[in-house]
Amino acid sequence: MSGILYVVGTPIGNLGDITERQLEILGSVAFIAAEDTRVTKKLLSHFELHTPLRSYHEHSPEAVISQIVERLHTGENCAVVTDAGMPCISDPGALLVQRCIAENIAIQVVPGPSAVISALAVSGQDTTRFCFEGFLSVTKKQRFSHLESLKHEKRTMVFYEAPHKLVNTLKDMYQTFGNRSVTLCRELTKIHEEVKKTTLAEALEYYTQNSPRGEFVLVIAGSAEEDSSQQLSLEAVLAMAKSRVSNGERASDVCKELANETGFSKRELYHALLEEQKDSD
Repeated sequence: MSGILYVVGTPIGNLGDITERQLEILGSVAFIAAEDTRVTKKLLSHFELHTPLRSYHEHSPEAVISQIVERLHTGENCAVVTDAGMPCISDPGALLVQRCIAENIAIQVVPGPSAVISALAVSGQDTTRFCFEGFLSVTKKQRFSHLESLKHEKRTMVFYEAPHKLVNTLKDMYQTFGNRSVTLCRELTKIHEEVKKTTLAEALEYYTQNSPRGEFVLVIAGSAEEDSSQQLSLEAVLAMAKSRVSNGERASDVCKELANETGFSKRELYHALLEEQKDSD
């Protein structure tokens, strides 16, 4: 009788998020197929578990999958894990699952935290419908093709991004999508966790001046082309801003709110407002 492949979620940062069932499975299987054995070894050591590890990642040859499946066929149980979160989501574990299904090997899920769902939950964006787009390609042509295909996507979009690529990604998104609302979720569940809801223009300006640190999840508003606010001219938005400022509101606060509502950048509105005020003096 074949063994069982357990798809086991692990904490995305805070080790306190691990569950009793995860610990039970990780400690009882014959071996663990891990994305990075060094990362998983630290997790196991923290909980005093000593289960043997088997390296399995995106660069593993087909032979590695065959070896894992062969051991499952002999009756050994295996847990597949990623470095953090749920395996098989934008992760090579999906190939192992597909192979096990094809060969009638039992699969059980042991759920845990997911950066996608966690970020979406705290984003402040529309959560009724969304799509997960993973990492963008490092190849410029493929990256722009991917973004262009999403230009008219009305669902909320979720992306992963590394800190050293964040600024270029924000530039490409701003160029393709315009000034959409975006929530940047950084280092979720860790000590320096940060959730920042802003616009693509303001995020680009901020991270151009402040070096990004930590892993990011970007939650971006879908297309709202039917929204008449997107069609307002700069002159019309400036008139709204001038009226509110004349009623005692702070110019910076007004420009920030109108930027979020209309798609213009806060910086663009603020500078235009200052020019208007100079000309009227």
